[in-house]
Amino acid sequence: MNRHWSLWWRQIAAVGRLELKKTFFNKRAWWIYLLALAPVILTGGHSLAMLRRGQWSHDIGRDSAIFAGIYHMAYLRMGIFFGCVVIFSNLFRGEMLAKTMHYYLLAPVRREVLLIGKYLSGLLAALMLFAGSLTLSYILLFVHFGPAFWEFFMRGPGLPHLGWYLLATALACAGYGAIFLLMGLLFRNPMIPAATVMVWEAINPFLPALLKKASVIFYLKSLSPVDAPIQGGWSFLAIDVSPPPAWLAVAGLLLFSALVLSLAGMQVRKLEISYTE
Repeated sequence: MNRHWSLWWRQIAAVGRLELKKTFFNKRAWWIYLLALAPVILTGGHSLAMLRRGQWSHDIGRDSAIFAGIYHMAYLRMGIFFGCVVIFSNLFRGEMLAKTMHYYLLAPVRREVLLIGKYLSGLLAALMLFAGSLTLSYILLFVHFGPAFWEFFMRGPGLPHLGWYLLATALACAGYGAIFLLMGLLFRNPMIPAATVMVWEAINPFLPALLKKASVIFYLKSLSPVDAPIQGGWSFLAIDVSPPPAWLAVAGLLLFSALVLSLAGMQVRKLEISYTE
């Protein structure tokens, strides 16, 4: 049994290395880099403007609230979501469109091993892009405070806050990645069901308590160290529900990801290639 596990892990690593190259050097992946880079430009521009002005009328607490809004909108609802759509839905569907999927299926590799290798490569790629972008954005937003920022970061809540944002990012990539990997196996055009998921996640604040729990974003909100309340003309329609404790949110998202991957494993065992579709 140990020999089998050793072989499977080597195969997973081999598939992962190959898929990472495809993800990062895909000519259609340029806009994923743009999604990851946009918040960095935004926060960097903010600090540059403050440094040029030489003074500012706000404090670190206000910038913490600003970053919470940036995280929920620019990262969770935009960058991470659409990045995972592109990365994970193409892991299998992209191979089929390129008519290269049969090379994998003819190799002496269990399909479940192939699935795990592809998923882990997509997860690693998403984390490298968005965790790196998040860390850089976080530092750039506060760096204009100078010594006060480093005091906040090293001795105050700054570093723990960044840790919570990174944990939420990792779980978002895991959860959305599993969903869109499954969609890439089930649908010829995964963009249509992905749009349905996007709408469902967007209206989560306005759903009844029971329906709120059937989404990824609901659990991710409970991991945010700084609250980002709904604002705007429709905010009065939002239904306030107490978020689950952090440990339950983490366990729930991990269990959800494992369940969706199990469904994907069942689907990949039945996968048949027809390039005439």
